[in-house]
Amino acid sequence: MDSTATAKVTYVRIAPRKVQIVLDLIRNQPADKAAAILKHTPKAACEPVAKLLKSAVANAENNNNMDVSRLFIAECSVCPGPTLKRIRPRAQGRAFRINKRSSHITLVLKEAE
Repeated sequence: MDSTATAKVTYVRIAPRKVQIVLDLIRNQPADKAAAILKHTPKAACEPVAKLLKSAVANAENNNNMDVSRLFIAECSVCPGPTLKRIRPRAQGRAFRINKRSSHITLVLKEAE
């Protein structure tokens, strides 16, 4: 039986490119090692990803009765969410567009054999 535990967070106010850098660090890592990597990496995306990892581990333990010590990150992905479009005033009456991007992050944990 190949059970998985999933956690998802939507509308995180950080650009998907920045989240992708952090997800590449923890992909295919054991859950406890991934938590340590996230704790000691100085990136803004580490905070929501660490919170998501903690939630996925809790889902695995409580909902799927999986062994927490054998969990590893099987899949992790980020998709772009809606973009807030803002205007920045510039010289001579012009306006520059500022895109405030958001992300949808998904984390899937599996149990190692």
